[in-house]
Amino acid sequence: MNQMEWWLDLGRGMLGIAVLLALGFLLSRNRKAINWALVTKGMLLQLVIAIAILKVPVINVIFDYIAKFFQSVLTFSSAGAKFLFGNIITDLNTFGYIFAFQVLPTIVFFSALSAILYYFGILQKIIFGMAWVMKRTLHLSGSESLAAAANVFIGQTEAPLVIKPYLEGMTRSELLCLMTGGMATIAGGVFAAYIGFLGGDDPVMQQYFAKHLLTASIMSAPAAVVASKMLFPEVREKALDEQMQMSGDVGDNLLDAISRGTTDGLRLAINVGAMLLVFTALIYMANEILAGSIGEWTGWNTRIVEATGGRFEGFTFTYLLGLLFAPVAWILGTPSQDILVIGQLLGQKTVLNEFFAYAELKALRDTGIQLDPKSLIIATYALCGFSNFASIGIQIGGIGVLAPGQRKALTELGLLALVGGTIACFMTACLAGFLV
Repeated sequence: MNQMEWWLDLGRGMLGIAVLLALGFLLSRNRKAINWALVTKGMLLQLVIAIAILKVPVINVIFDYIAKFFQSVLTFSSAGAKFLFGNIITDLNTFGYIFAFQVLPTIVFFSALSAILYYFGILQKIIFGMAWVMKRTLHLSGSESLAAAANVFIGQTEAPLVIKPYLEGMTRSELLCLMTGGMATIAGGVFAAYIGFLGGDDPVMQQYFAKHLLTASIMSAPAAVVASKMLFPEVREKALDEQMQMSGDVGDNLLDAISRGTTDGLRLAINVGAMLLVFTALIYMANEILAGSIGEWTGWNTRIVEATGGRFEGFTFTYLLGLLFAPVAWILGTPSQDILVIGQLLGQKTVLNEFFAYAELKALRDTGIQLDPKSLIIATYALCGFSNFASIGIQIGGIGVLAPGQRKALTELGLLALVGGTIACFMTACLAGFLV
């Protein structure tokens, strides 16, 4: 990349961040109360994290080792799946890439592994360290800081358990911060599965995408705080709770922890598999209906195939998503030739979920569609979050059980949390677009 191209990438990235911040300002519940010092510090913290991981040699090497660990998880999981399912795992010439026997076992294994790390207190120390940094730099309450950090590693349904004693007393601003953090990050259980999607069977590429997915999730934590505090600034006078005590059941012993982790992972794997089955069928049905009716009657199918070089099959639902989100893809810094495809993925992630979008990204690459490396990086970062409509219901149900008194607030803040999580993921993608 020459210097001119770098400046253009930087300009696009800054434009994208400015647009996203402007969106947060326009949708704010109280624009006059926005703490611009917090916004500035949050954006700087996100930038520092990105530069430290991606550009500082020592930290880069450390994250390479962490990424290698996650790549190894795929190998360990594959060994367990091979023992259980035999040549279904290895005979790809006969069965192809079988999602149910290659990706879903990874979710189960990593969930059990996370339970082990939690039982020994390792995961808590990592969460506490990250929460301490965010509390000191952004002046958040202890519960907000713990929730923001926990969301990076254990997901939107498990993170509230860490701060369960604080939930009923949280203000709406604090509650939105918790919810937005869950929308802007991904759970550890599906993390390794995404590495398999993006890296395929190549260990080098698996490690490469593992580092970027981990970086994306960590970067999105302060971005989520920025987005939530712009959308719903804290206005209620409340003594800042400095306590950072974590709760959560780790199990009676190691075997109990492994059993619980395995059971939780199995539930998640079955849920993911069922959702993908249904959503894939619905997308194909919508595509067939639109292409077979409007696309056929108007002759748009042929024109769209020719105009997109075969990237779209005609006037389909996925093509409409691409058109709708193409301006967003351009704002994020996506090269012009890929904005429809990346726009389609962004739409699928928002309307359906990120698992479907990552699966579609893998399918596009498998069918020979060539994406610019920058487009692939932007998609990797932009899709790395739970910000979709289904997550609103998941959060209302999950947090509502833990804090029944907050259910009304959860229902009123759900859509705002989706917007905040989306803004956070997209800001992270903008930074990645000119840093990587």
